[in-house]
Amino acid sequence: MKKKKLITRRNAIITGVSTIGGLLLTGCSKKLPPTYGNILRMGDVLTYTAQRTLLPGQSLAREYQLSDISSFPATGTTNPAAPGQPGYSQTYGQLHSGAFSDWRLSVEGRVARPKKYSLAELQQFPARTQITRHTCEEGWTAIGQWTGAPLGLVLQNAGILPSARFVNFYAYDDYMESIDLFDAFHPQTILAYGMNGSGLPISHGAPLRLRVETQIGYKSVKYLQRIVVTDEFVNTGDSGWSWYVGI
Repeated sequence: MKKKKLITRRNAIITGVSTIGGLLLTGCSKKLPPTYGNILRMGDVLTYTAQRTLLPGQSLAREYQLSDISSFPATGTTNPAAPGQPGYSQTYGQLHSGAFSDWRLSVEGRVARPKKYSLAELQQFPARTQITRHTCEEGWTAIGQWTGAPLGLVLQNAGILPSARFVNFYAYDDYMESIDLFDAFHPQTILAYGMNGSGLPISHGAPLRLRVETQIGYKSVKYLQRIVVTDEFVNTGDSGWSWYVGI
């Protein structure tokens, strides 16, 4: 994976958290994304500003009924367990062979209690199940049911520090994405381990994937390996995709 370039905190969007009987999201700047000033990412400014300014608070994405669930393709998916395929990970392959019994999600960075969570430990958090529409950057949509642990609860459990601003997600296939705390603590942002009433299939990111229901599909990282909380924005450079893709 390429070394990430950091933008100093004064260029990062300021979001805030406070502790009142536990860590609660109190607000964030609704003006400009951390990519502001990058001419290649000017689209971020429009979508970020529009969504954060026009929508009230933590507005929920629409949720559907069981009868609305549709076929759900996994186009463009890599299989990290397949030797010779793009994104192959020997470590992931070994975990897959062991039915992910030894898999752990590392939560690290700007947290008081860094920890590696097993799937069983994540399933002990109060689960959220939601039926939502996945909007792919390729233009298609599908409706599926997702079950998982709210990301905000996991971050609270790890003791996210007051200086934290961004949450970065790293996958076994070397994919990386990030969101700010406003989206991290959104009620529908979950670490999903179930899909349509069953365990998460390989094609959809087993054993754990992120679901960010307020953004386009590629923000919902599959094959999660670790989460790194930072107080600086990790800039991956011009990936061809916007950093913020609100819907």
